[in-house]
Amino acid sequence: MTVPQDVNAVVQQCLAQDIDAWTRRILRRHFDPDTGSPYWLRKAAELPFNPLDITRYEELLAFEPFPIDELRSIDPAELVPMAVPRPLTGKVFESGGTTGNPCRVYYTDTMLKVRGAWRLWAICQGGFQPDRNWLQAMPSGPHLIGHNGWDYLMRRYGARVYGIDFDPRWVKRQLRAGRLREAQEYTDHVVDQAIDVLTTQPVSYLGTTPALMKVLVRRAPDLLAKVDGVVMSGTHTTPAMWRSFKESVDGGLVTIMYGNTFGPTTVPVVRDDGELMAHLPNYPQITMAVVDRQDWRRTVEVGESGQVRLTVLQEDLLLPNVLERDQAVRYRPDVEWPCDGVANVRPLLDARAAPEGIY
Repeated sequence: MTVPQDVNAVVQQCLAQDIDAWTRRILRRHFDPDTGSPYWLRKAAELPFNPLDITRYEELLAFEPFPIDELRSIDPAELVPMAVPRPLTGKVFESGGTTGNPCRVYYTDTMLKVRGAWRLWAICQGGFQPDRNWLQAMPSGPHLIGHNGWDYLMRRYGARVYGIDFDPRWVKRQLRAGRLREAQEYTDHVVDQAIDVLTTQPVSYLGTTPALMKVLVRRAPDLLAKVDGVVMSGTHTTPAMWRSFKESVDGGLVTIMYGNTFGPTTVPVVRDDGELMAHLPNYPQITMAVVDRQDWRRTVEVGESGQVRLTVLQEDLLLPNVLERDQAVRYRPDVEWPCDGVANVRPLLDARAAPEGIY
């Protein structure tokens, strides 16, 4: 599938960036005394170093892991440089709330444009055709994946998009409380909506989560066999799930992208019938490392497993050294790619403490 010229230009410009130069650019923007981010300008006074003295990406390890819990309570505008005109207008996006109350971030128009370009580039690379009907069986409301999916498909890919009501937090809440029957009832409610659209409407492609897809495989295999492809976004997929998904679409397209509100990835690399599933981050705004669980500053060797460390270097959002709730294998892509990827991602935390439910 040919990638739209302007989308490809955005992606190629990203991939051409020198990571050290990009690091300096982002730090200058967020720590500028006059136009920097209110949050980071306050933090600068507490740091034992001057962030503007950092010249290389590796030196970002001088920062402690970003305290992600702060995103549950602070005003997201505090993380946006004052160089962005005030008042900020637009939508505040939230995380799924797997480990507690949701985290909130503000995406500027530039951030949404770049993220949308990466997403569309990945869909084109996966072979999905424009001018088709989609069902977005994705989290709705404040979740970025729902908004971004509708926006890029409708505005840039000529799609007509169907949707459902999908609140992943309700299932997580029931699972935390041990109310398994209630969690299953809500899952059925979400799946019933998707089945209704797939039964009554002309849908070519399905966008959903791996967990929801797993339920659809069991409940509606005949409907899945009729779609031309599925794009899944979320966190964890096992080799057995991958093989089941491929079989269910009867030769159709299957793409799975790992990530969250802060750190999306692009085209997956799947080999050996799903035994290797690797994901490449949206460089240079997003980078990922697999690190020693006992020493978060030490990156493990290629092929070794460890905890995922995420760094967000957006012009309008800086989150250094976020320690994710996932473990993975360090992956070095064969293709020309300027950074590492992560492979075979799975939960680091006990599922009872951090239930994922259907997202």
